[in-house]
Amino acid sequence: LAVWLDRGFVGPRCAELLGPRGQAAHEDVARYHGGTFPVVRVVDGDTLHLDAPDSTGQVTKVRLIGIDTPEMGWGNEERMYFAEEATAFARQSAFGRQVTVYLDEQVSSRDRYERLLAYIQLPDGRFLNEELLSEGFAYADLRFKHGYFRKYRQLEASARALKKGLWADIKPEQMPAWRQRRESGKDGNPE
Repeated sequence: LAVWLDRGFVGPRCAELLGPRGQAAHEDVARYHGGTFPVVRVVDGDTLHLDAPDSTGQVTKVRLIGIDTPEMGWGNEERMYFAEEATAFARQSAFGRQVTVYLDEQVSSRDRYERLLAYIQLPDGRFLNEELLSEGFAYADLRFKHGYFRKYRQLEASARALKKGLWADIKPEQMPAWRQRRESGKDGNPE
């Protein structure tokens, strides 16, 4: 679908037929896919803001697709194990730099919070999503399929085997709830 959208096979009339989400995805592909933008804020390991006005505000909020990093615990939420380290790594890697955004044709371009779902390429060609996994700052997000699902599982397995980052000393109760259920087999889909 993204290829069709990118090449203009889906015209404005067809995009209308796809509904608001289809139109939004078409607009996101046209606006962001392959574009380069400065990172003006790193919220946590898997969420950052680009200096590009968006329909949701003065910046474009991006959620890195395919990974889940420990949450910083904003508001009343508790800070998770290894959240500070994951955030610091993302900040050191991306803050203040020009990054290139890539969308995934296999998933929606936005999450339920209207954040852009993307792969972020750093100026040196590495992908932030993959670096966070490889260095043990993130979990492969196994809840949702995407174009690099298998690769991301392998990157996490390698970091886990080498006890990198959070894998050096994590306890099951320190993992996100979705991961705890998966590890215990209670979600019906054990690893």
